[in-house]
Amino acid sequence: MAINAGVWIDHHKAVIVLVTDTGEDMRQIRSGVDKLRRSIGSSRSKHSYTPNDFVAEDKLQRKFVIDLNTYYDEVIACIRDADAILILGPGEAKLEFKKRIESRKLRGQIAEVESADKLTDRQIAAIVRAHFAGQLSR
Repeated sequence: MAINAGVWIDHHKAVIVLVTDTGEDMRQIRSGVDKLRRSIGSSRSKHSYTPNDFVAEDKLQRKFVIDLNTYYDEVIACIRDADAILILGPGEAKLEFKKRIESRKLRGQIAEVESADKLTDRQIAAIVRAHFAGQLSR
């Protein structure tokens, strides 16, 4: 039985649609990843600081990347058995996710990567079904 997967992904949530001969299954995963916070230049505080009051920006960046990779791995676990994968999403998350899939060497092929703004779950499912419409009968 062929399994095709469609994933709409950004840094906050992923919507996964698995399409098979018997139907489709939809899942949603939230990342829980906070955006990288940077201090905004403003007036100085009235109290003195010690070196331990601040976290280095590169350390924050590493934590952000580790959290994102954990989130991507959780999504990859849901599509591990897919034969073909369609990746949708706004921004850079879809490309980061594609690189993460390639580094994991899944058996499925990445069918396509497309830009897509915010969509409802039903719209995502319709796009995935339309993309894989002729491939399930093979």
